[in-house]
Amino acid sequence: MKILTSLLVLWLSIAVSPAFAATSLAYQSERMTARLITAENAVAPNAGALSVALQIDLADGWKTYWEAPGAVGYAPDLDWSSSANLRSSEIMYPAPTRFEAFDIENYGYEKHVTFPIQVVLDETGETTVLNVTGNVLVCAELCIPEMFDLSVTLLAGAGGIDTASATEIADAVATVPVALDEAGMRNARHWLSPDKSELQVAVDSAQPFGSNVQLFPNMGADAAFGAPSFTYSNDRTSVVAVLPVLSAPENTAPFEVTLTDGPRAARFTADTASPTPLADASGVASLWWIAAIALLGGLILNIMPCVLPVLTIKFASALKSRDQSPARIRAGFLVSALGVLAFMWALVAILLAIRAGGGQIGWGVQFQNPVFLGVMIALIAGFAANMAGMFEITLPQRLNTSMAQAENGTGLWGDFATGALAAVLATPCSAPFLGTAVTFALAGSGFEAVVIFTALGLGLAAPYLAMALRPSLVKALPKPGVWMVRIKWLMAGLLALTALWLSSVLALVSGWGVAVLVLALIVAALAALKLPRASRAVAVTLVIGAIMVPALWHPAPQHVEQSADWLAFDEAEIAKALAKDEVIFVDVTAAWCLTCKANKARVLDRNPVADALQADGVAAMRGDWTQSNPAISSYLKANGRFGIPFNIVYGPGAPHGIALPEFLTHDAVMQALDAARL
Repeated sequence: MKILTSLLVLWLSIAVSPAFAATSLAYQSERMTARLITAENAVAPNAGALSVALQIDLADGWKTYWEAPGAVGYAPDLDWSSSANLRSSEIMYPAPTRFEAFDIENYGYEKHVTFPIQVVLDETGETTVLNVTGNVLVCAELCIPEMFDLSVTLLAGAGGIDTASATEIADAVATVPVALDEAGMRNARHWLSPDKSELQVAVDSAQPFGSNVQLFPNMGADAAFGAPSFTYSNDRTSVVAVLPVLSAPENTAPFEVTLTDGPRAARFTADTASPTPLADASGVASLWWIAAIALLGGLILNIMPCVLPVLTIKFASALKSRDQSPARIRAGFLVSALGVLAFMWALVAILLAIRAGGGQIGWGVQFQNPVFLGVMIALIAGFAANMAGMFEITLPQRLNTSMAQAENGTGLWGDFATGALAAVLATPCSAPFLGTAVTFALAGSGFEAVVIFTALGLGLAAPYLAMALRPSLVKALPKPGVWMVRIKWLMAGLLALTALWLSSVLALVSGWGVAVLVLALIVAALAALKLPRASRAVAVTLVIGAIMVPALWHPAPQHVEQSADWLAFDEAEIAKALAKDEVIFVDVTAAWCLTCKANKARVLDRNPVADALQADGVAAMRGDWTQSNPAISSYLKANGRFGIPFNIVYGPGAPHGIALPEFLTHDAVMQALDAARL
């Protein structure tokens, strides 16, 4: 009789229980599907805990929330009170993503999420019934609480492991944030402003941070934050995040912060007693540190090919001045340095004015302007003709005499123009450290922009300032001779090539008709200089006409031919490629960007990179910014960039992208492609 009773109880248990296996019956609605899964098929002898998880699949467009949801929403609420043989349960939260609901920043999940749950049993090795009543908020255009009951019964015995469920739970556990040191990070600092309006968090890393860093503070369900802004050290091994606090709870006891960097995620406790703002304490976001980076970037620009034509002019000027007094030599180089700074100040003023008017700004964007290009072509061509001896600009005799008597005035306007021209021609180039400095300047306040562009100008003017400090260095130059004629012709050739290059850029911006007409008028003006003196007025008129042509003639811009191996830039295609688990390499370039051309010649068009970009599962996409393009401008701004070249790699292992340095190397590109495939 006892045996029959036991069999009857077992049969009834089977009949009324949803499952004896590792997965519950599913709860389904139009918006979501929920299941309770366990790694174990039974409670093994002496087992005191179980591996459990709540698995949620969301319909397209629907999202659910993290433990700290943001300004709206709430975390999943799970009630286990009707379970049997359950002492305690603790839900673990995978690292969330940031999304907007009702124009408010929120933290949570979309499409699919598995919440691992640590279950401790009341009695080891005994049959366990897991009954959970869930309340999960899901939101799209509206928010709906989903109420459901899920149940799993695990009998005592050696039932083994459900491989599929165990793998799902293990993968979910791997996405739960770990301690700083486990994630390869260290030295977390933070600061909460006294009025609780701003939170700053700084973290260091053993490996450089990628381009997809995110920060999620957990001050409780009542706290809400705006989108963070990030500032990185030059080697990207330190980051400072600044978040506006939209709503802070009254009790700001120590709270948890989660920082994600692609697949790695770290969690640490923050004590609100930090007394000093990190922007000053850490040095990472310090204005003066960025200014030092700008100074170094400007100094490096002097060895870039963009500035070479102008350095030839200054070299010729220095040869002429070797017999002048030290005071005159010093004045000439100081005025050249002032020319560099004057252009930098004018440039930052124009960029800030454009930004204030809602326009797109960036380093080198003036080369998208056909009028600017027309002026530059005329100016460079004039310098080339002057260097070739076709004409020489002279001041009235009386003015020359008085200036010579002062010994410090002759040619100072030419020195000033030389410095300004060096700065103008530096803008199509990017140098190490320059991207960091320009991005910080153009994203910051007007004062910060002026300080950083001044530092950039001082770096670019450093050779002139060095000569001004030691005028005797000019005496070390070789004495004038026949060799100078050959050098001048070489310099004239370099300047002529620069003018032709600018003409090709103008052709892409405004069409070949405009470019050819501008060149024809300039050639005619130079030819007029060989006519009698009265023809100088004709030459000036022709030059003015050449400058006016791009302003008055607006044909359709020249279509930029795209290589068959490269896709045209389309941000929507990036998301499509990621959905197919493809790797996509994005190159934002322009015809006027000399650093971009160097990257193509040295890296992108050479193996092994060229072959890697054409491999199966890899797509190469190129955005041409030669002409103004709002889509590319917005894309650069969204990635925290205000200049080019810009290269970034996306893939399953880097859904938010891995940004590459301005100067590409084979190793950097190949490593990014490999990391994006993971």
